[in-house]
Amino acid sequence: MMFPGLDRLQHTLRQPYAPILPWVAFVAGLFVLSYGIHTLVLGAAAQEQVRLEAEWVKARQQLSRHKEAKKAKADLQRVWAVLPLFRDFAPLALGVTEEAKRDRVTLPALSYKTEKTAVPDATKAVLQGTVTGHYEDLRRFLYNLESAEELLFIEDLNLVRSGNVQDQQLTFNIRISTYLRGAHLESPAP
Repeated sequence: MMFPGLDRLQHTLRQPYAPILPWVAFVAGLFVLSYGIHTLVLGAAAQEQVRLEAEWVKARQQLSRHKEAKKAKADLQRVWAVLPLFRDFAPLALGVTEEAKRDRVTLPALSYKTEKTAVPDATKAVLQGTVTGHYEDLRRFLYNLESAEELLFIEDLNLVRSGNVQDQQLTFNIRISTYLRGAHLESPAP
């Protein structure tokens, strides 16, 4: 015999289960085809899905950072708009002195200076001196400074001495600061 496996095949085809062998081969072929499609097509699609999900997460993070940056920029613009201009520093100091007069507080010598800041086009302005008055008047004066339209900070307030017991005057050293818009960094003449 020329093909030893041919006899074996003929013997198998004479068995009672022989009619189902083509169907088993067909199912096995479908299984192999299904596995191949799953591995090649769906596997690639799953990898693409993972890649796209990673890109989506990255895009969402960038969008979130962009929104935060936009909000911070808007907040900064609102704060920047509240800051007085450098040229308005002398009138601001005069306004503090006038507020003291309105509140019946003595502010005999208010000195002022400017300091450089790390922020471009911004200068820190400092007003300092002694303030004397009755407790109620001083409290009203400090409240009016803190609630002023301009952005003012009371950095330091120290009791120097109490006045006479009869007149109940208090004297404080006060240091008030604000920030000014403008590139001028030289100190104005006091």
